[in-house]
Amino acid sequence: MKKILEKLFNQQYLSKEQAHTILGEISEGKYNPFEITAFLSVFKMRNISVEELTGFRNCLQERCININLEEFDPIDLCGTGGDNKNTFNISTLASFLVAGAGYKVAKHGNYGVSSTCGSSNVMEYLGYRFTKDQDKLKTQLDKSGICFLHAPLFHPAMKEVAPIRKDIGVRTFFNMLGPMVNPSFPKRQLVGVFSLQLQRYYKYIYEQEAISYRIVHSLDGYDEISLTNSAKVISPEREYLLNPLEVAENKLSGNQLKGGRDVRESAEMFVAILKGEGTQPQNAAVIANAAMAIQCYHKNQDYATALDIATQSLQSKAGYQSFKTLLAL
Repeated sequence: MKKILEKLFNQQYLSKEQAHTILGEISEGKYNPFEITAFLSVFKMRNISVEELTGFRNCLQERCININLEEFDPIDLCGTGGDNKNTFNISTLASFLVAGAGYKVAKHGNYGVSSTCGSSNVMEYLGYRFTKDQDKLKTQLDKSGICFLHAPLFHPAMKEVAPIRKDIGVRTFFNMLGPMVNPSFPKRQLVGVFSLQLQRYYKYIYEQEAISYRIVHSLDGYDEISLTNSAKVISPEREYLLNPLEVAENKLSGNQLKGGRDVRESAEMFVAILKGEGTQPQNAAVIANAAMAIQCYHKNQDYATALDIATQSLQSKAGYQSFKTLLAL
């Protein structure tokens, strides 16, 4: 590790193979917490390269517990986090609207590290029991349209790093990796990222693969379609800016998207929105992201059509029914 750290502190970059190797050695417990902390800190002081990101991703994918959900052709809606915006759980709520609309969702998530309350925190508080049992997950997908893949269950390679990430409490390159390492390897994905640079990295990596994706970043820093500013959208077919006024009557403010102060408050807000009791801005943000995910199933679908489908899922409480069915299972 000493040689690697010296190389990195001298502003040199790792090759894809070196990144793959070093993360594998970290996961095998070959380094102490101080060495790992120093390694993670490097990538707060300089930008990660696409080669390094790819190497880290390949390592985690190879070491994950794979879950085969191909028969359902599921989609994942996942953000990198790390945008320091403390929004409510938009992508998880959008996932239930997508499931309520009749699509299958394999939601990858984790506890909050750099945020107050991650998707796993909310789902666990509300009574969802995490599992890696393939039969149970398939039953959930079949009956409710959605299952939740809690990252620590499927990524034993993260065991050495998880407590250190929690203690540091700031964004690390693992935030960048989260959406890329869904253990079901879905062929459809809505990804939210915290920077334009990372969005380009994702585009470079994803365009090498046969998947239908939308990579989104709001220009004021949100790792989702926030409707507080225009959002840059990258799909396999094109790149464009989505104007908030295409979705809502007015641009939203950051305060309208604030999450709860703790898990209990976040969970109460979560259920209220699903039940149709959310504010208009909350509803608009969730619908906007759900619609973008739905478009991953329809290459030439007009966004307005996808918005109508997502809106109906919320207003009819189909998304809420999907949520209740999942918990009952």
